[in-house]
Formats: sequence, C-alpha cells, structure tokens
Amino acid sequence: MAVMQLKDKNTKKPIKDKQGRSWYFKTYYTSLTGERKQYKSKKFLSKHEAEEAERIFILNNTSKVETKSLTFLELMLTYEEEKKDEVKITTYNNYKKNHKYLESLYKIKINDFNISNFKNWKAEINKLELTTSYKNNIYKFLRALLNYAENMYDINLTSVLKKMKGFSNPNEIKKEMQFWTYEEFSSFIKQESHLKYKAFFEMLYYCGLRKGEANALTWKDIDFNNHTININKTVTLKVKGVKWLITSPKTKSSIRTLLLSKVLENSLKLLYNEYSKYANFSDEWFVFGGIEPLKDTTIRDHKNKCCELSGVKQIRIHDFRHSCASLLIKNGASITLIAKYLGHSNIATTLNTYIHLYKNEMSDIVNIIDNLKERSEKKYLIST
Repeated sequence: MAVMQLKDKNTKKPIKDKQGRSWYFKTYYTSLTGERKQYKSKKFLSKHEAEEAERIFILNNTSKVETKSLTFLELMLTYEEEKKDEVKITTYNNYKKNHKYLESLYKIKINDFNISNFKNWKAEINKLELTTSYKNNIYKFLRALLNYAENMYDINLTSVLKKMKGFSNPNEIKKEMQFWTYEEFSSFIKQESHLKYKAFFEMLYYCGLRKGEANALTWKDIDFNNHTININKTVTLKVKGVKWLITSPKTKSSIRTLLLSKVLENSLKLLYNEYSKYANFSDEWFVFGGIEPLKDTTIRDHKNKCCELSGVKQIRIHDFRHSCASLLIKNGASITLIAKYLGHSNIATTLNTYIHLYKNEMSDIVNIIDNLKERSEKKYLIST
C-alpha cells in the first residue's frame, strides 16, 4: 500500500488536473473471490483524502475484515462511505465536521473500546466551548458508529453502550429566543430600499420560512392566480466544492403550500416585473437571487443595516421564523395551525418551542374556569 503524488519526472513538481488533484494511492489486495489484484485510485486534492480513500477501499474490497484490528478511524470511514448515498449531503458533511472531535479515539481498536475510553473522550469534549446541544449531536454520532460496529462486524459493545450517557449542564443558560412585534418589523422593513431583500424579509416574517427554504424558491413555486407559494426544497451554501446545493426540505412536513398575504404578493409581483425585463429570464430563476441564491453575508448585512437605521433590536435571521410564530399566536391562531404553517413534523415540537408565548392564553383559560365557578356559586345562592 502506498499513497503518492503524481509529479513531473524532470521538474519534480506535482502534476495537477483542472480541479487541482494530484494525490493517489496504489495497493495490492485480495479480492472477495480470493484473487490477488492491484488497484490504482483516482486522484485526490490532498494526501489526507487519498489516505482515507485507501483505508475505505481496503476495508470494502478484502475477503475478510479482521475485526480484532479494526480501528475507530477505519470504522468511521467505512460507516460514512456506506451512508454517503443514503443520507442528504448536508448530513454527510456534518459527519465530516465531527472528525476533529473524535481524533483522540482514532487509534483505539473497536474491539477494545471500553467505558474508560468514553469517559476520557467525554472529559475532553466538556472542556470545549460548545453548547450542550452541539455536544450531544457529536455523542449521537459516536453511538451510531458503535451500533454500526455491532451490526456490521458483530462486535459486542452492548455493555459499554448501556453505560454511556449524553451531556448535560443544568447551569447552562439557553440562548434567548428573540422576536419582533409587528410594529418593530414595520419599522425595520421601511428601511429596506432593495426590492428583493424587502420581499425576502417579508417572506421570512409573514410565512415563517426557514432561510434555506426561502432562498431556494423559484418563480415556478409562486402561483399568482391562486395566491399561493409552494415550499418543496431548501438550499445550502456550505457544501465544500460547490457554490450552492438544492436538497429536499428538513422534513416531509416541511413540504407545504401557503396562501400569500396581499402585502407579500404585491412585493413579489413588483419583483417579478423587474426580473422579467431580462432577456434570459425564466421561471427557473430564484425568486430572490435571480440566477443564483442570495449569499448569507449579504442577507446578514442588509438585516444589520436596517436594524441600525430603524433602531429596532438585532435578531438572528432564524428569529424571523420565531417572530412569525409570535405574530400568529398573539392573533389567536391555534397551535395545530401554527405547526402546519411552519412545517413542523409534530405539534409537540411547536408547543415545546413556543409554549412560553402562550402565557396570556394560559391565564385566559384559568379565568374561564374561575368564572364558571363564580357563576355556579351565584346560581346556588339565588336558588337557596
């Protein structure tokens, strides 16, 4: 087995293809049929990528994997390779992000993994400035790897899995949910002079869309005749090697059709008229970005500038979604309707997220009960 870099024989400089790739591996292996073969890989951007690919190739193409020598790193790479075509690319990229948090486990043989290894790893992660929620996402990935080792390689990890517990921090102060009142949003939106950003922020506030859902909308998704908007995809701008990527929404419930309010529809019609002036315009264009989605930085910059000009408090882009929920709650919308409107997979998610906004409604319920009791007592006094 060897990882090498393709180089010019005379200058000794790397020979790179159009994508800048020059690293590759070459290895001999015994195939699943017992034959001795040689394999030369495609080229990779870095030595590290080539080494990872080599490990995966050997594990997937040898006649028998020696479970006693299987390391944590080899297990992780094999797991990710198998899941590559089963999960969304955003999920796969999150797997890769977890690597730096699992490096201390790389050389440990899975067959020898014990609760002490886990506790030492947990202590390391606890030293990092990460939220408890983020730590538990890494922990879930670790458990998934160990479960995979049990199912795929018949390695008995039941005992250690039973003893493993996630992260908790009772003293952690949860990030406060921010939201704007209708008056605050009105002050904010008056400061936005660019039509596409005005319409974008109105979409977030009035429809409660996630940023990726709004940014992925094309003119095909807008039906002016029926005054509806169809949410059926999301866009991510954080995939290595591509400018943007369109994927399915967060959950099946995220696929939904909403009615357009008059104020939002008017803004969208004005924006459509602007875009339609271009000779190459088509309904495949993104509603807010045109030929490509809006960039996260420009969205944030416009939001920050309008907050400063209007004097309203700074909130995150995702807080526009919370603001929409608050607006609906304060105007009497039921929790069931809000769950459908926001595209939540179940009502419990909506209720757990926004229960504190129902405080006044809870008081109203108590008043109803108290009033019933008072009326009952008055009837009793009158009858006696």
